[in-house]
Amino acid sequence: MKLYQFALSPNCQKIVALAAELGIPLELETVELFRGGSKTPEMLAKNPNGKVPILEDGDFVLWESRAMLPYLAAKADRADLSPTTPRDRAEVDRWLSWSGVHFAPAVRKVAFERIVKKLAGLGAPDQAVVDAGIAEFATVAAVLEASLGDQEYVCGRLTIADFDLLPYAALTTSCGLDLGPYPRTKAWLDRMLARDSVKKTMAAAREAA
Repeated sequence: MKLYQFALSPNCQKIVALAAELGIPLELETVELFRGGSKTPEMLAKNPNGKVPILEDGDFVLWESRAMLPYLAAKADRADLSPTTPRDRAEVDRWLSWSGVHFAPAVRKVAFERIVKKLAGLGAPDQAVVDAGIAEFATVAAVLEASLGDQEYVCGRLTIADFDLLPYAALTTSCGLDLGPYPRTKAWLDRMLARDSVKKTMAAAREAA
């Protein structure tokens, strides 16, 4: 299996981490996003959206990271991580949807202004956008905090939903979003970061920075 990826991308990190967790070897090919690498004719033929990650499994080409997560779990026959019973599946899908619509955009808004702009030479952060992102993050982090309760993972046991949320939660430190007021979320993140699969993924991302 081959993954076209950019190591600093949270959407790529979640796939690399899950594959490592599942013991699925990935051939990683770096796409230089800041140099237009995802917009070349070759890459657009694989993903017309001009984004990564892109997963190739033989002649099957898959884009959208939230489609890749259950695909990889199914390939590894890990229904514990990606359940198929209606209620458990709905619970995982709920968190995948929430992450994509609420949590990730809030973190991404701040990260783009404070991190991506600097890396890509796009000028100074827009403080108004940063402030809006911080406010959004406070709202969504409170939801995650309350929902975790006494659970170790967002669906009670470890699932692909945790891997989906992980890289954006991990990004909070580097972009200056405070998890201090959310101790359950911080404890969940620490549990995820302690997994060998995640350690390897994050170490590779740091080396690429």
